Amino acid sequence: MAPRAYLDYNATAPIRPAAAAAVNEALALGGNPSSVHGFGRAARARLEDARDSVAALAGARPEQLVFTSGGTEANNLALSWAREGRVLVSAGEHSSILEAAPRGERVPLKGDGQVDLAALEELLAKTPLPSLVSLMLANNETGVIQPLAEAARLARAAGVPVHCDAVQAAGKVALDTEDLGVQLLSLSAHKIGGPAGVGALVVAEDLALEPLLRGGGQERRRRAGTENLAGIAGFAAAAREAAGELSQFARLARLRDRIEAEAKAIAPGVRVFGDDAARLANTSCLAMPGVRAETQVMALDLAGVAVSAGAACSSGKVAPSHVLQAMGVGAELADGAIRVSLGWASGPEDVDLFLAAWAELYAKTRQANRGANRGAGPQGRDDALASADPSGYLDDGT
Repeated sequence: MAPRAYLDYNATAPIRPAAAAAVNEALALGGNPSSVHGFGRAARARLEDARDSVAALAGARPEQLVFTSGGTEANNLALSWAREGRVLVSAGEHSSILEAAPRGERVPLKGDGQVDLAALEELLAKTPLPSLVSLMLANNETGVIQPLAEAARLARAAGVPVHCDAVQAAGKVALDTEDLGVQLLSLSAHKIGGPAGVGALVVAEDLALEPLLRGGGQERRRRAGTENLAGIAGFAAAAREAAGELSQFARLARLRDRIEAEAKAIAPGVRVFGDDAARLANTSCLAMPGVRAETQVMALDLAGVAVSAGAACSSGKVAPSHVLQAMGVGAELADGAIRVSLGWASGPEDVDLFLAAWAELYAKTRQANRGANRGAGPQGRDDALASADPSGYLDDGT
């Protein structure tokens, strides 16, 4: 079997064996955590043990944790707290924030990808007072780590609570809700090697959060519906392993830095976005000069390497990156951005395969360009592209 490299952890991490085992064990329990008989009590015990583990990863108390169907529901639940008031959201937030708060006022990003704290302070000073500030801890496309504690300090001085989308940061940097100064914090299992379809929202005890889903008393009446015990058990197992690996997570920075250094050596015009700011150790967002993102993603996939475009919508089509736009990156350069993200099972062999495939693609585009320049007009260019790439992936990517 040909070698393959999975380098799309920010989209979803492969499930950890311990998490898969925990899912199977929980499925075998057979009880509803709300039932009072022995089967129900066993399920309840497993649920509360899991709550302890996930809360520990978030640096929160177990009683603050509300289990949800994922990070998107957690974000929507958090934003529902401020239905009627002004909401401030950074321009680089995930779509589950931006679309859940369509009237939210955008806090601009600086060129390095971090939120503009001066602009945030100005927005906080306007009346009426905002009801909520929502700011991610780490960006899913660039890996840029936001100055969340400083932003929370500004919000606290104005008397405004803060929600943090920590979906990409969890398991990659240490979390502590009190140190961060946030009242709401979102998590997702499948980003850390747990199963998809389960997440959590940390809620400050003094915050009166109304449920989005009604019809039962589960989760201290903050989220109705029988809990997804199997998913939650897998979430907890992944959380325990991720927490235990935090001290070693920085090893991925060496792999990421090698990708970026060798990519620049292969193609001198390569641009790495957000490299002037603090970033997650596992994430690189880089653009190959003159080659569109979808061309790179498809060509790399044929070579057995999985990466993402800078921004991919739910339909799987590539859309312009609102994050890069907010950073002031020009459309042509942003169109060539791909995201390479590593994780718990990544190793040097994955980097080797990526760099070999990426170098081959770059060489083919240069060959196509030279052929196009020698050809007579557009037909010569088309013939050269077809010769360099019979699959047609380079039809308009250079």
